[in-house]
Amino acid sequence: MTSETTTASVSTHILDTSIGRPAEGVAVGLSVRTGAEGAWFARGASKTDADGRCKDFPALPEGTTHVRLEFETEAYFLSDQHNAANQQAEEQQDAPRVRDSGAFFPEVAITFAVKPGEHYHVPLLLNPFGYSVYRGS
Repeated sequence: MTSETTTASVSTHILDTSIGRPAEGVAVGLSVRTGAEGAWFARGASKTDADGRCKDFPALPEGTTHVRLEFETEAYFLSDQHNAANQQAEEQQDAPRVRDSGAFFPEVAITFAVKPGEHYHVPLLLNPFGYSVYRGS
C-alpha cells in the first residue's frame, strides 16, 4: 500500500436498541486491506461520542478494497454508564430488563468492500443478544 489516500472515507454510529439511545464510549478499530487475500493493516481507532458516532477515522489508503470495523461491545455492556442508562430506560420506557450480564457478542467485526471516491457510513444497531448493520448515508 502507498501512503497516498483516496477520497474514500468511513464513519459509523451505534444505537443501543435495548435502551433506545446512542452507545457512547465504544472503542472502534478500523483496518484495511488490498485484495480479498491481502493482509489487514490497522488504519485508525476511535470511540463513539455522546451521539454514538465515530466521525474521525482517517481517509483510506489508495488501493484499499476492503475495510473492517471492530466494535469492542463487551466493555460497553459492562460499563457503569450503560447500566445507568439501562436503569433510566427501564424507568422511563418500560424497557425490558436485561436478564444476563455482559454481552453475548463481546465484539462485533464488520467487513465490507469499498471503492475510491465514496463515503461509507456503517451504522450498528446493537443489543446484548444481537446486532444488525447496514450501509447508511
